[in-house]
Amino acid sequence: MISGRGLGHTGGTLDKLEAIPGYRVQLTARRFERVVRDVGASMIGQSAELAPADRRIYALRDVTATVECIPLIVASILSKKLAEGIDGLVLDVKVGQGAFMKDLKSARALAQALVRVGSAAGKRVVALLTAMEEPIGRTIGNGLETREAIEILRNSGPTDTRELTLTLGAEMLLLGKAERSLPSARARLERALADGSALDRFTRMVKAHGGDVRVVEHPERLANAKAKLPVLARSSGYVSECDAYALGMSGIALGAGRTRADQAVDPSAGIELCVQRGERITRGQPLALIHARSRSLAESQAQHIERAFRIARTKPRARRVVLERIAR
Repeated sequence: MISGRGLGHTGGTLDKLEAIPGYRVQLTARRFERVVRDVGASMIGQSAELAPADRRIYALRDVTATVECIPLIVASILSKKLAEGIDGLVLDVKVGQGAFMKDLKSARALAQALVRVGSAAGKRVVALLTAMEEPIGRTIGNGLETREAIEILRNSGPTDTRELTLTLGAEMLLLGKAERSLPSARARLERALADGSALDRFTRMVKAHGGDVRVVEHPERLANAKAKLPVLARSSGYVSECDAYALGMSGIALGAGRTRADQAVDPSAGIELCVQRGERITRGQPLALIHARSRSLAESQAQHIERAFRIARTKPRARRVVLERIAR
């Protein structure tokens, strides 16, 4: 799979992979093909051989205020996917405060455009609209999210991240005709997590890309922030809101994201959520743990992060993660 980097307040797959020491996202087309053939999976970035214009267009979107332009998003996503020679594609289109598309109407328009263009190119395409009012999982930041992904592969990790992973993965198996129904596809994925074969496949991919495979067994080897600062709750109650956009902007300020395409990111920086929406919290209990390169930087974001949480007296209603499925 050819992936992109973080842009604006959103995270990037390549940035997360590069949190693994030694992992190379730049491979030749021939090397990419060999890894896919030998390992069965490969995750790289665009190159001079594959979707070469995407890097420049990606950078232009930042400086021309067109990050949320649907035609350019479609071009950026599908140019990479079509260049890698796919037969089918499952898309996770986020909607909400933490996404490019803030409302269901805009997200639906983007998903429909992606499905329409991908189908016109002769590919099988499915798009799921998924909620992003609150963060998925319990971490924000490249190294932290990589650690969480490894936890999922070890048949553990946050329930919401696991559920979304299984849902998307089941769609992929169905689209690839590896299974005949979503229940059987999900069962197959659950077996792969339970018996360790999913983790083994990831380990082989990391090794093929030059990454330090010791990270898979010992995620604590990922970059560790020099400063960690808890953000404490000022009242007791239930977490009724957890603003993904506000937390994403604090992530940028901490160094976990970028405001220009050419900026580097700090793999150790980010935010660890101690509570999620719907959970009970008491006054003085940590809402989040800030990971930063210095205490002063962590302190500069503490108030912003505290304000991203809303505490209510009553437990909020559960929200659906998958809102719609769009296909042709």
